[in-house]
Amino acid sequence: MEIEKYRKLIKSIVEKHSEGDNDDGEVESQIAFDLERDRYLMFHVGWCGERRVFGCVIHIEIRSGKIWVQRDGTEVGIARELIEAGAPKSDIVLGYRSPYMRKFTNLGTVIAEVRS
Repeated sequence: MEIEKYRKLIKSIVEKHSEGDNDDGEVESQIAFDLERDRYLMFHVGWCGERRVFGCVIHIEIRSGKIWVQRDGTEVGIARELIEAGAPKSDIVLGYRSPYMRKFTNLGTVIAEVRS
């Protein structure tokens, strides 16, 4: 799959999750796309009573032609959605798993990468 297709696919998945039902009107889902660096995020921000809510739910990057799932706070699973949409398993890296554990995921197994 080419990078431009990955970009569109990732954006559509993140946007879909940001539109999910939110029963609490004081907490909203926000998305942030850094198209220059191929970073895609969705996070929650707001208040639940007196408690501040802020947290990253989804963080995906495209690095060296592979999709790196850095954070997956969804119930469905971002990797599963990517695979169902046609992304090859070998192009999906679970960045939130240790390099050692990645070999057991049946997905991409990039061991280390230096990022500038």
